[in-house]
Amino acid sequence: MSHDSAPPPLPAKVDLVVVGAGIVGLAHAVEAHARGHSVLVLDGAARPDGSTARRSGHVAVTTQDSTALACALASRERWLKLGRDAGFGVRESGAVVVAQHADELAVLDDLVAARAGDAELLDHRSVADRTPVAHAVGGVWLPLDLRLDPYAALLAICDWLSSRPQVDVAWRTAAQTFDAGSGCTLVRTSRGEVVAKRVVVAAGQAVGSLFWSAGADLTPVRRQLLRVAPPTPDDVAAQARLASGPVVLGGTTVLRDAAYLHSRALGEVRDRWRRHRPDLLAAEIHLSLHSQADGSVVVGDGRAPADVPGRSEAVDGLLLDATAELLGTGPLTVLGRWTATEPVRARTAPVADPFVVTEPLPGVRTVNVTDGLATTTALGLAPRVLDELF
Repeated sequence: MSHDSAPPPLPAKVDLVVVGAGIVGLAHAVEAHARGHSVLVLDGAARPDGSTARRSGHVAVTTQDSTALACALASRERWLKLGRDAGFGVRESGAVVVAQHADELAVLDDLVAARAGDAELLDHRSVADRTPVAHAVGGVWLPLDLRLDPYAALLAICDWLSSRPQVDVAWRTAAQTFDAGSGCTLVRTSRGEVVAKRVVVAAGQAVGSLFWSAGADLTPVRRQLLRVAPPTPDDVAAQARLASGPVVLGGTTVLRDAAYLHSRALGEVRDRWRRHRPDLLAAEIHLSLHSQADGSVVVGDGRAPADVPGRSEAVDGLLLDATAELLGTGPLTVLGRWTATEPVRARTAPVADPFVVTEPLPGVRTVNVTDGLATTTALGLAPRVLDELF
C-alpha cells in the first residue's frame, strides 16, 4: 500500500476509532477486528514515527511481573501469530542477561527460582558460548524473549489491517475533538467527522493535548539509542555469536525491570553502582545489544537530561563505553543516533504495572504503556481494555 496516494474518504460510522498507530493503538485495532468490529485507525503522521517505531524491538517477557507479566506472555503468542498473518519477521531469539559481579548473579539466581523453568542460570562458559562476552561471572538465559524490527512490523500490521474488511488506517489524519453522545462519540478529525460507538486514544505522551487529565501524571522522557559498526570485525566467532544469537543485556537491567524487585541481593547491586558508577545510574543506562542483518548493533538506551535540548553527548558516551567494556573491544564507530520519547509515570521505584488507562468521556478510553514496555505488553493488554470498553 502506498502511504503517499490520495486518501479515501473516512467512514461515516464505525464500532471503534483508535487514535494512534503505534503498537498500543494497533493492538486494540487488531483485537477489535478479530472480534468482528469495524475499526478506523487515525494517525497524524505520514508513517509510523512514535516511540514504538524508534525502540529496539525487544519483547522482554520474562523480566516483567504481575499484570505486566501476564500481558507479556499473552503478547508473545500474539506477536508470533501476527508475524505469520501480516508477513513480518519475529525471531524467537531469547535474551541473555550478563552478570559481571557476584551480586548481579545472585539477583539473576533469584529470578530463575521465581520463574519455574522460564529462565536458566548460566556459568561464565555458557555466557561465552551464547554471546560475544568473554569475561562474565555468569548470566541468565531467557528463552521466551522475542526480537523484531519495530518499524517494519508496524508498517506490515497497518498494511495487513488495511486489507481486511471493515478496517481503515488513515495516515495524516489528526483527531481533534470528541463529543460524547447517547451511546456513541462524535470524533472530529482534520479530514472530517466520524461517529464511533467506542474510542481508544493511544497517543503516547501526546495524550495530554487531547485530554489534559489523562496526561497529568505522565512525563515525556527521551531515551537515546545508537547503531554502531560491527564491534568485533576481526573475531569471526564472536561476530557470529552476536549476529545470530540472543539479545544481550548488561547488568544495569536488574535495576530497571520489575521481576528483579523481589531479590534480596538487589540492594547490594544498587549500592555498588552508586559507589562506583553513579553516572550510569543518573543516566538510567539500560544496556541492551541487538545485532542487525548487516553486522551492526543497535545499542540502547539512556535517558537524555530534561534540561538539555537535543541529544546528550555524555549519555552517548556512557552507552559506548559500557558496550565496549561489556564486549571487551576498543572504541566503537557510530553509524546512527536517534531518540525515542516515551511517557513515564512519576514514582520513586519501578512498579509491576506500567499501564495508565483513563475514561475521560463515556465510551472513551485513553491507554498508555509507560517505561518503554509497549512492544512487550500491548498486544496482551488490548483484550483486557476492550473487554471492559465493550
